Amino acid sequence: MSHPEQSITIRVPIDALLEQHGRSFYWLAKETGISYSTLWRLKKGKALGINFATLEKLCKTLGCTPGDLLTLANNESETNRTRPKSSSAT
Repeated sequence: MSHPEQSITIRVPIDALLEQHGRSFYWLAKETGISYSTLWRLKKGKALGINFATLEKLCKTLGCTPGDLLTLANNESETNRTRPKSSSAT
């Protein structure tokens, strides 16, 4: 009995938080001093992690808590793409 694997991904909903504040992605990079490329990786789910200094800068600038900035999401399509294919030849 095998259960299908579910991948849980941490998402950073930067766009939604910026929209709440009426601010742009460029503004966030300028205000925090965090590079545009780092913010882009966070936004697109491409970052492998986030350090506490970056998290703190984002929270202070956006007036939020880490819980507002980091969300968990099921990501079945990612699991399907990264799951190794079984070989029919043995």
